[in-house]
Amino acid sequence: MLAAFGVHSIAPSFAQGVQQTVTLMKIDQSTLATGYRTSKVVGSAVLNEANETVGTIDDLIVTPTDQVPFAVLSVGGFLGMGTRYVVVPANALTVVDKHMLLRGATKDSLKSLPSFQYAY
Repeated sequence: MLAAFGVHSIAPSFAQGVQQTVTLMKIDQSTLATGYRTSKVVGSAVLNEANETVGTIDDLIVTPTDQVPFAVLSVGGFLGMGTRYVVVPANALTVVDKHMLLRGATKDSLKSLPSFQYAY
């Protein structure tokens, strides 16, 4: 009788595949509070030990497989012309006196790294 009104009996559907669970972990809020927001890190100058600017942080990238995020640095160029992008592990950068420090880096050493291009 319900079919006369356009209502049909529908069996419940279930998601197929492996059952998934989400594991939550506790985060130490006091440690997190000492971190730096990406919105504040992107655009920051990157210095070396001689206090020379060797690049600028253009972006931070997190991949699905790696445990460490990567920093995309813009190096060389002037006023956006001739700039090239290189990638370093974000953990290679340290914060010293509120400045991003890349130990052992020079403009030339960064320019010698493989060029990075965004996959837009």
